[in-house]
Amino acid sequence: MRHSKHRHQLGVKKEHRAAVMASLASALFRHDRIETTLGYAKALRPFAEKVITLAKKAAQTDDSAKKLHLRRLALSRVRDVSAVHFLFEEKAGKFLKREGGYTRIYKLVPRVGDAANMAIIELIEADDKGYDKKAKKVKKAVEQPVSESKPEEKPESKAEEKPAEEKPAAKKPAAKKSAAKKEADKKE
Repeated sequence: MRHSKHRHQLGVKKEHRAAVMASLASALFRHDRIETTLGYAKALRPFAEKVITLAKKAAQTDDSAKKLHLRRLALSRVRDVSAVHFLFEEKAGKFLKREGGYTRIYKLVPRVGDAANMAIIELIEADDKGYDKKAKKVKKAVEQPVSESKPEEKPESKAEEKPAEEKPAAKKPAAKKSAAKKEADKKE
């Protein structure tokens, strides 16, 4: 069955789509961050990550024939010799410790001219924590014992010296419910 096989069609033919992805990927590898429409960014993410995986595999292997083969596969997709050379020689080392997810997409406000949804897609490195939930939990756990160990000192202010004036209680919505309840009891 061919269900869910039509992702990121972009409303163009296959050849046009391949050319657009090659152009966007080469710009992304050169500049580390590009601004484009949200649809193009979402389509570029899997395309670029597969090419980065090829570069990463080439950096990990010692076989020169395998390295050449992986570089030629990347060239067949990206079509820009200088961008592929830059990726394989300089950028691939940054991704060796990362298991996947080499790109991040940030949504921007719509473009003024045609109200197209815009986005920034960028390369992220292995040491980038990003939205790691574990790091946030550890940070909270560290903050709690520190606050418990220090006794809280209350600075005296004018508000504490004077007795607090009692404010009239705000009307509660429960009063409305009780009034409605009383009416219902009267009807019965």
